[in-house]
Amino acid sequence: MKKGILYGMGAYLLWGFFPIYWKFLHVVPALQVIGHRIVWSFIVLLIYVLATKQWQDFRNVAFNAKTIGIYAIASVLLSINWLIYVWGVNSGFIVETSLGYFINPLISVLLGVIFLRERLRPAQWIPVIIAAIGVFYLTFVYGRLPWIALTLAFSFGIYGLVKKLAPLGSLYGLTLETGIVFPAALVYLIFVQAGGSGAFMHDGLQVDLFLMGAGIVTTIPLLMFASAAKQIPLSMVGILQYIAPTLQFLIGIFLYHEPFDQSHLIGFGIVWVALVIFWVENYIANRNPVEPIPELGEG
Repeated sequence: MKKGILYGMGAYLLWGFFPIYWKFLHVVPALQVIGHRIVWSFIVLLIYVLATKQWQDFRNVAFNAKTIGIYAIASVLLSINWLIYVWGVNSGFIVETSLGYFINPLISVLLGVIFLRERLRPAQWIPVIIAAIGVFYLTFVYGRLPWIALTLAFSFGIYGLVKKLAPLGSLYGLTLETGIVFPAALVYLIFVQAGGSGAFMHDGLQVDLFLMGAGIVTTIPLLMFASAAKQIPLSMVGILQYIAPTLQFLIGIFLYHEPFDQSHLIGFGIVWVALVIFWVENYIANRNPVEPIPELGEG
């Protein structure tokens, strides 16, 4: 189990430092960044599947209409999540993006109640209501609905809902998801390159390397997480998942000096209290914990 914990911590630490990576690509439009992330991620994943001689198994389980249909929906949700995250990071909203992943587990619980008819214990409604109060408070503080955080939380929450119906594991799942949107991403990148607005091979070697590296930084923590999930309980994964948004939150404040005053602290504090109550109640109830963000990390 110790090895599994190390893999899990490694995955969430890498996801936690994602804002720094995407900041190196701040000169590139977010849509192009996501196009490259999809293309290079699919290439890296495909090479890994081929190199580990898993292609035949992958083809047998992935190439049917029902599976492709499920993962087509998942791929759209994941692409939206990635796009909003990268745009938010490079537009100076790292703190707000971290909020999305703090509240995501509670959103997932709420979606389970609405769509899967899961029943919550009465005490479990308390953190959901408190988190909603925190969001309303932050809406007042920001002067607008924290739409970046909510879009990230709901897109990833619905993505998790779809993945509950999906038959593949994380490696095959992400390979199929990126493969489905790969043609559209590739056509888009060719189009912008031909039109002279493409960043690749036009904005310097550093930008090119970071765009190509997007596939590797997406794949490595995924594989680490997949290994960890097999070796440690879901309750442990649920605790570890808060490493990433916590790091992102701290990076936004202390490295990039995003605004965060006492009023913001109160709003985030309300959400954090909701999360503490959520996990304490879950522990006391001594039941299987609500599953955390499925099969994938933040951003």
